[in-house]
Amino acid sequence: MRNVTIENVTDLVIGSLGQHEPIPERQREIMTALIRHLHGFCKDVNLTHAEFMQACDYLGRAGALCSHKRQEFILLADILGVEVLVDMLSNPVQGNATISTVLGPFFRENAPVMPKGASTVQKAFEGQETVYVEGYVRDTEGNPIPDAIVDVWEDAPNGLYENHDPEQPDYNLRGRFETDRNGHYAFRAIRPVPYPIPGDETAGELIRYMGHHCMRPDHIHMMVNREGYRPLISQIYDSSSEYLDNDSVFAVKEELIGEFRKAPEGADTDLVLRFDFVLPRQEASGRVAAE
Repeated sequence: MRNVTIENVTDLVIGSLGQHEPIPERQREIMTALIRHLHGFCKDVNLTHAEFMQACDYLGRAGALCSHKRQEFILLADILGVEVLVDMLSNPVQGNATISTVLGPFFRENAPVMPKGASTVQKAFEGQETVYVEGYVRDTEGNPIPDAIVDVWEDAPNGLYENHDPEQPDYNLRGRFETDRNGHYAFRAIRPVPYPIPGDETAGELIRYMGHHCMRPDHIHMMVNREGYRPLISQIYDSSSEYLDNDSVFAVKEELIGEFRKAPEGADTDLVLRFDFVLPRQEASGRVAAE
């Protein structure tokens, strides 16, 4: 180790793994790959020390931004397409099961539990379009799944989630709904609008460095959970959105595009949206999403 060179430094670092304290094999696998790829990246771009220091400063500033209201590293992972990749690796498509996509940085735990058909809207916005959302949660054989929890959240017509907007009531446009014995769920909400992921601070720096825009297509987040079934984290996209083909976080899946239709005469909302979910049994999945 006294003679560290460009040629041997990677192997020396990998060789140190577990040298003084045993580590699990999975941990060794992860660290070995990380070291090889990280060292390879530095060599590929011939990284300068000034660039290295800039990167350290950048990561430090990103960490300082993290709070219960903003998870900057999830934003950075989204911009780089890492979260959607990890989600696809963790949740491979199984037959007719509903496909998953990213959790994103705006989820909040403990949204209010509401009766079926209730509205998540606590504050009205000028020009908003209300929507009645309904559907069924079934297993892969078509059987209804009762008592499943459908956790929903979305942005307001001003493009902001309530935890980023001090003018919105706490947990506005968020709620948890339980399916009935037929697996049916329903709630009332607002038609989502396209919005920019936070373009300030380090997330904005990264997306500008990439030369990409920061817009996301209109969508409603939905998380579906029922004991005995694989948890589902997904998003339902508005078929009319202009950003379906160039989402800033690469999370759109064709199967998750829904159609917001005009509500029938006499309805108490402007629009209706029907979307069904199919969950595989837990034992059919080798791995569950870490989120």
